[in-house]
Amino acid sequence: MTDTLGGQRELLEALHDIGARADARAAEIRELRRLPTDLVEALIDTGVFRTWVPERYGGRGGSAADLFEAIEAVSYHEASVGWCVMVGGTTALTSGFLSPRWAQEIYGDPRTVSGGFAGPVGRARPVDGGLQVSGRWPWGSGTTHCTWIVGGVSISSEGEGLAVRSDGLRTPVVFFPRADVTLHDTWHTLGLAGTGSVDYEVTDAFVPEGRWAPFPMGEPVVDEPLYRFTSVGALAAGVASVSVGIARRAIDELIALATVKVPAGAARPLAQRAGIQSQVVEAEAAWLSARAVLGRQVERCSQEAVQDGAISDETRRLLRVAAINATERSARAVDIAYNAGGGSSIHDTSVLQRLFRDLHTATQHGSTSPLFMERLGRMALGVETDTGIV
Repeated sequence: MTDTLGGQRELLEALHDIGARADARAAEIRELRRLPTDLVEALIDTGVFRTWVPERYGGRGGSAADLFEAIEAVSYHEASVGWCVMVGGTTALTSGFLSPRWAQEIYGDPRTVSGGFAGPVGRARPVDGGLQVSGRWPWGSGTTHCTWIVGGVSISSEGEGLAVRSDGLRTPVVFFPRADVTLHDTWHTLGLAGTGSVDYEVTDAFVPEGRWAPFPMGEPVVDEPLYRFTSVGALAAGVASVSVGIARRAIDELIALATVKVPAGAARPLAQRAGIQSQVVEAEAAWLSARAVLGRQVERCSQEAVQDGAISDETRRLLRVAAINATERSARAVDIAYNAGGGSSIHDTSVLQRLFRDLHTATQHGSTSPLFMERLGRMALGVETDTGIV
């Protein structure tokens, strides 16, 4: 990790400070439906979006665990900020797969923030010097403050049929400068309101040769262990890290509330009720198991990348299992806290209500959806399965 950007401890301290500021402005963030510019600039200043950018391009050259720890830390305070850190931070994994020319041009800029949707929703037609791309992508988290926006595409022929370029290019993730992209105001949601996860669109945008990364990612250009990490697994672990941060905050909010709240008609505060005492422990157990299992699988992936130069299908599968489990167990912890808070939890001014909304929006993300468990179960049972997006 580069000294110029500071170490992990300094990063976490800075993120806790930014998170506390964002927490105090939660109502403003929800109303804006994106992050305020000054908070974005403060996040950029910390270098967190460059955690996974190689040192050769001026990045932090951090580990997988470094970014997940940072995501969890800031999500504890304000989930929308943590979500945007997650998207920008994990998208930067592509810096290890871009050609050196484009990696330097895009990620060599210390103010770069990238994000977008990697699924091949758009269409790309081969033209002289590159690709001509049109498409509209959903779930563009953080695109309102990104300088480079990615979009997954399928190579198409002159007609409507899908094709493969002569060099084998099939479904790359292409990079657009912000000026090429139209954002659509589609983000009106239950929670994570400040993420600005709008639809975005390009029409006949020219993408010069090589300004793309493969999807699913194959052999990295930067031959370092981090870039052996599974990109879709990294996204799932990032979503789970947001959820774990939210869950810890919910437990702390319940503990604080229980010491002072005396329900109507009662003589004692919640903290002196046996039921609440048990519920706090149940929530803590859910949070502890979520965090521990996820952390162990991230560590296992990193160890295999170093020792074996690759991560096995089974280890990648278990990372996805751990991410789904962490998200579900975090949701359980938040539900316990929200319900234990009673009638005070339902008000817009309640932090528990905010955490409930944010967590139950995060649970809908495809990377940690229980719907994905069928594929993971097929792998466990030895049934033939496409493992490319695991």
